[in-house]
Amino acid sequence: MRIGKQDNATTAIATSDAESITVRGEDLCADLIGKINFTDYFWLLVLGERCTSAQRHMLDACLVAIAEHGLVPSVQAARMTLAAGPEAWQGAMAAGLLGMGSVVAGSSEVSGRYLDEVLRKADADGTDLQNAAIASLETLKAAKKKVPGLGHPQHSDGDPRANRLLEIADELGVSGKYVEALRTLAEHAPRIIQRPLPINVSGAIPAVMLDAGWPLEALKAVPLLARTAGLSAHLFEESMRSIGFIMSNQADLAIAYDGKLSGHEAKTR
Repeated sequence: MRIGKQDNATTAIATSDAESITVRGEDLCADLIGKINFTDYFWLLVLGERCTSAQRHMLDACLVAIAEHGLVPSVQAARMTLAAGPEAWQGAMAAGLLGMGSVVAGSSEVSGRYLDEVLRKADADGTDLQNAAIASLETLKAAKKKVPGLGHPQHSDGDPRANRLLEIADELGVSGKYVEALRTLAEHAPRIIQRPLPINVSGAIPAVMLDAGWPLEALKAVPLLARTAGLSAHLFEESMRSIGFIMSNQADLAIAYDGKLSGHEAKTR
């Protein structure tokens, strides 16, 4: 990622004048509004070009796969924020999105960078993908680190979302070197790590999206957009029938205090 100043202060995304608004070289009102669906528009906004039918279907599938994930920490944070400030949807939405880190939702980016690393290592060493994957898995095992994109606490026999996304990628002819790398890692990981490690949805999403032509540097945008839709549902429900303070109370009941006792408490125990 390049952070810093440009030599020239420019943007290629949008501009406007008194008569028109231009987005990625297209007239917003004449060419886009009412003529393009949002998935296509998302692709156009990020990459600056229209997607193919296969790319649209693949992106749609990924967005649907992870839009909703139940009462995970980011959703709880959003709902409790709205319960505390019912007028502040933007604050509650921000709270939910800020909670999307390397463990939940942001793990797709971690997995994508790992797949890219394995492929680059194979190219740099002049070895085949299988040997590069095995070497990488052995390195992770020695360091006692998790394998990005593999394993699931609930779906030990296979994450159904990941399986479906890979099926769709195969059907659309999208599957390429990243899907191959993911499947190669999944083939050897159980033997090397010595436990079941099926492909999870956080591994499937970057594999299929990178093969579809989505940029590695923008991978996090996919789960962020998807979870925004899911958070919208939770925030609407929270505004209609709040559970934010119920969740807060349940946390108080579930978590025991093991800190120092006050003088009064020490005397009464």
